[in-house]
Amino acid sequence: MRALIAGEIGGVALAAAVGWLVLLARWLRGRPAAGSWLAGLRHVPRRYLVDVHHVVARRPVAARMHALAAGGVLGGSVLALAAAVSGLGWSVWALVALAFGVGGMGALLAWRRRVPGTPPALSGGAFLWLPAALAAWCVGNGLAALFMAVGAPMTAIVGAVVLGGAGGVALLRLVELGPMRHALAGVAWLAGHTRPGRFAGDGRDTGLRPLDLAAARLGVLVPADFPGPVLASFDACIQCGRCEEACPAFAAGQRLNPKALIQILSGAMRVVPPPYAGRPAPMAPVLLGTGGMAQPIVGNVLHPDTLWACTTCRACVEECPMLIEHVDAVVSLRRGQTLMLGQVRDGAARVLEASRARAEPGGRDLAARGDALATLDVPVLAPGGETDILLWLGEGAFDARYGRTLRALVALMRRAGLRFATLGADEVDCGDLARRLGDEAGFQSLAAEAIAALKTRRFAKIVTADPHALHVLRNEYPALGGIWRVQHHTGLLDELVRDGRLRLERREGVRVAYHDPCYLGRYNGEIDAPRRLLDASCAGRVEMERHGMRAMCCGGGGGGPASDVDAVTRIPDLRMAQARAVGAGMVAVACPGCTAMLEGVTGPRPDVRDVAELVLAAVVA
Repeated sequence: MRALIAGEIGGVALAAAVGWLVLLARWLRGRPAAGSWLAGLRHVPRRYLVDVHHVVARRPVAARMHALAAGGVLGGSVLALAAAVSGLGWSVWALVALAFGVGGMGALLAWRRRVPGTPPALSGGAFLWLPAALAAWCVGNGLAALFMAVGAPMTAIVGAVVLGGAGGVALLRLVELGPMRHALAGVAWLAGHTRPGRFAGDGRDTGLRPLDLAAARLGVLVPADFPGPVLASFDACIQCGRCEEACPAFAAGQRLNPKALIQILSGAMRVVPPPYAGRPAPMAPVLLGTGGMAQPIVGNVLHPDTLWACTTCRACVEECPMLIEHVDAVVSLRRGQTLMLGQVRDGAARVLEASRARAEPGGRDLAARGDALATLDVPVLAPGGETDILLWLGEGAFDARYGRTLRALVALMRRAGLRFATLGADEVDCGDLARRLGDEAGFQSLAAEAIAALKTRRFAKIVTADPHALHVLRNEYPALGGIWRVQHHTGLLDELVRDGRLRLERREGVRVAYHDPCYLGRYNGEIDAPRRLLDASCAGRVEMERHGMRAMCCGGGGGGPASDVDAVTRIPDLRMAQARAVGAGMVAVACPGCTAMLEGVTGPRPDVRDVAELVLAAVVA
């Protein structure tokens, strides 16, 4: 009987290993990985047990289900093999039965998630059979172990093994169909994760990697253009729908569902992809092109508008239990369309052309960037000059509304006695918009010009009120040779208040809700400084339902306004509705893009003020 149990469990394990090798052979047809998959295997246990479960645990019911099912299945299977091979006594078989009982409880919770109906974000189809397959494996093998422990008749043991074997075959079939594929693909993805910085230090690793512009192939056109570990990440998707629920574009009815996107990319590797039983991207026609590693993705199996609807807000990445990098995949595909095919949305094409011709996406005169500060006599730092703080104005400085923010910031810096200056007409666009739209060549050209200008000046740090510029200067210029300390204006003001160089007195008034900019919060982890400033400046601060690292995007990132993809409603309208829902009479912002998007909401709405404006109003003379 021990041999029968060992053969059943060992056979299923061997078949799973063969299946993993088949998947690995497909992933290896992608571009070589930057690191070693083999070396990365040593990190997998910690990444699964700590990093993956840190995200899973945000939903306690799902966390319990996963812990019981995965722990019971793995623990019971390993113990059963050990007991069958070693010939250990009844106590070990009782422990095996207990472990499989735990797995059976997990199967019950998996079934309970879909009763009386499957939640909209969860995929159906083959996923509906997963609880039964898990239950058969756990109940069958658990009974076999129990019968071994009590010395039950051989027929009872054989019947239990047959039930367990049927469950094992079903689980193997579900690897092919998708529901259990993450159990195998997740190992390869976590071992070869393309952003190892997510597992070290502050867990922030959000800067896009530069392309070698001399390469024959730029970006991604076919599945084989993705690195092997990224292909594994597509297969690692468990279709839980957390990304779908977090995506602002999906909520607004744009042609993007991040879960469907990842499933399309997974299916694109296969000539005959398994059926997808989740919600598709809104309004996006389903394309039924032929899959395969050398077949085009965009326009063949992926609708082009899906690509341009993404705001690059990283809400999907923040919520993904398998730590998949959706935004990296989107930008890689955009690079292929922009650099290799020249196929971008009309509005995006205009801003990219202006960026290349005038070093400014609006085509405006660079000398006019500082017009909002013209009456304040802000120094311009000439080449060879030196100052303490270089104030980077950013693209929004051409907008009169953002000028109010800059004037408030300058007034506060002067009140604190800081020495600062701008680049004047030598400040070119930082390249954020060009890079998010896939024009890596345009970005690197702008970055080279900006870095050259910055290197001719001496300063202690760069301060900017634009989170997009902050992110590019802080996280993406270093790979191109530009390394400086870069600080957001809310961080600077927070330091000045803490050090007593600015004294604030809280002002009574309407409730104030803070809107976290994606490129300040999720991209750079800075969520506390603005809140400390608001708590010191305003009475009655409230939080919207989505805030902090899980805040909702304003809709202005990733070139969204320039791409102009059709939507049922506007993302900023949804965000303002969330502010109204908590009774906010004012929304505090810390990004010129957020200011423009939220002030563009029509009809009755909360007022919009930058944090710097509210701090200035609270300064004690």
